[in-house]
Amino acid sequence: MTLIQRTRARAVETLTLDSAHNRNALSAALVGDLADALTRAAEDGEVRAIVLTHTGNTFSAGADLRDPPPPDAMAGLLRQIVELPKPVVARVTGHVRAGGLGLLGACDIAAASGAASFAFTEVRIGVAPAVISLPLLPRTDPRALARYYLTGERFDAAEAARIGLLTAAGDDVDEVLAPVLDGLRRSAPQALAETKRLLTAKVLEAFDQDKGELGRLSARLFASADAREGMSAFLERRDPTWAV
Repeated sequence: MTLIQRTRARAVETLTLDSAHNRNALSAALVGDLADALTRAAEDGEVRAIVLTHTGNTFSAGADLRDPPPPDAMAGLLRQIVELPKPVVARVTGHVRAGGLGLLGACDIAAASGAASFAFTEVRIGVAPAVISLPLLPRTDPRALARYYLTGERFDAAEAARIGLLTAAGDDVDEVLAPVLDGLRRSAPQALAETKRLLTAKVLEAFDQDKGELGRLSARLFASADAREGMSAFLERRDPTWAV
C-alpha cells in the first residue's frame, strides 16, 4: 500500500503525502514511496509539473523517530527533487517540522496558507538539521536560519516567505498557486528543464561538496546519548533532562 496519492489535472501531477497515522512523518517507507512517485512523474511525457501536498493538518512532522530513513535515503530524495527535470511545487496548508522543511527547501516553488506553521525542532531532541541543510542553506536567509535552527522556535507562513523558505503565502493557497500553475502549463517542457538547471546549479554544488560530511554528522547525532534522551522525551511527552 503506497503512502502517496497521485492525481493529475491539465498536465500537473499532484503527489499527496498520505501517512495519517504519524502526521506524514518521513519514515523509510514514505521516503521510498515518494521517490518512486517522483521517478514515475519525471518519466511521464504528459506531466509538465508536480505539486507536492498532504492530507490532514500536517504537511510533515519531520523524521519518523520510530522508523527514520537512512541519511543517504533522505539526501537522495532531496537531491532527486532538486535534479528533477520538471518543476516541483509545494502546496502547504498545515504544520511543517524539521525534516519536512527540507522538502520545502528542495522544491522549486513553495506556497502556504495562513494555517501553516514551521519549526526546526531538531535541537530540541538532541540532533541537528544536517542533511536538510543541503537545499536550505543556499536558498534561505542565513541570519534567520541561525535563529530558527538554534532555538527551535515556531514561525508563521508570512515569516517563512520573508526568509525565503516559501515563495509566497496567503489565506487561500490555491489562489496563490493558480497563476504559478498556469504559467508552468504555458511553458515549453525543454525550456522548463533547462531553466531549472540554471536555478539549481548552486544547490547541487552544495550536495556534491557537503553531502558526505552532513550525512555522517546526522548519523552520529542520531546515535548519541542526547538523541536517545531527546527522542524518548518527545515520545513520552515530557521535557528532556537538559531543559531548564
